[in-house]
Amino acid sequence: MFRRTGIALLTLCTLQCCLLLVSGAAQSAQTTPDNAYSYTLRVPVDEISLTFHASDGSGAPLTHLTATDLHLSDNGKPQSRIVLLESLQDLPIRAGFLFDTSASMMDDLATNRSILHLYASRLLRKGVDRAFVMQFDTETLVTQAWTDDDARIAAGAAAVKMRYDHLPITSIFDSIYTACRDQWPRDSSNSTGNFILLFSDGVDDDSHAYLSEAVDMCQRTRTAIYAFGNSRKSPFSEGQRTLEELASKTGGRVFYNPHGDRIWEDLQLIEAEQRNQYRLVYRPSTFKANGEFHSIKLGCSIKGARITSRSGYYAFPRR
Repeated sequence: MFRRTGIALLTLCTLQCCLLLVSGAAQSAQTTPDNAYSYTLRVPVDEISLTFHASDGSGAPLTHLTATDLHLSDNGKPQSRIVLLESLQDLPIRAGFLFDTSASMMDDLATNRSILHLYASRLLRKGVDRAFVMQFDTETLVTQAWTDDDARIAAGAAAVKMRYDHLPITSIFDSIYTACRDQWPRDSSNSTGNFILLFSDGVDDDSHAYLSEAVDMCQRTRTAIYAFGNSRKSPFSEGQRTLEELASKTGGRVFYNPHGDRIWEDLQLIEAEQRNQYRLVYRPSTFKANGEFHSIKLGCSIKGARITSRSGYYAFPRR
């Protein structure tokens, strides 16, 4: 009996000692500042991500460039702080086909549908690539959501029509902004070649967004703008100047007066540029998030090399 009582008392004392130790440790933890042993260091870093295409004199993609092969300037200042350069080959395509359905474009609708059908039937890879079809005037309407089926894309193009209950004006900048915002994720990964194929004369009558805002949204989603204009190039056309600015600032091109075999050549050029790209990330020597446009010049020391990239970026704060 005494032995059992002694063991019980010993066990009780041991338990009380453990409770006192735990209590003391808890009190010690309460008096220790939360950040005594750990802290978070936040350093703001401004990095510009630039995708570009490089080809040789014959038009074949250059796929083995190094940072030493490139000459980069930001607002005329040489840049040396290149953080990353990676080659992206045979990328899947994510394409948006945007039809301007204002009154001035309706005579070209059949030609533009045939250009879209040619791309979708001969270049879009089923199970790999995806595309959508959208028409716009002062509002946007998706006539075919994302699909890899060329027949559905053709049906989406066939469904494009002028809406007679709308004024005969158009909002190009609003429509591009909306397409990029709603169809592509912002600051997405570099696993796809993203582009808009724009069928428009470039005349914007009613946008609330500025051209700079539309371009910035394209840049955030890495979306290049390629445009087909069904008239000859003219130095007096304000609409063509708008198309040229949209294309050059996003890394695309404008094709004028498409016809015959030239259409196929133009589409193959888009294909080559979007499937084979480089991603370059650099830290500008001077950067202020003041909304100003920074011009980018990217050259290559390899003889005969051609670089295609956007012409710059708007220094907007990243939201």
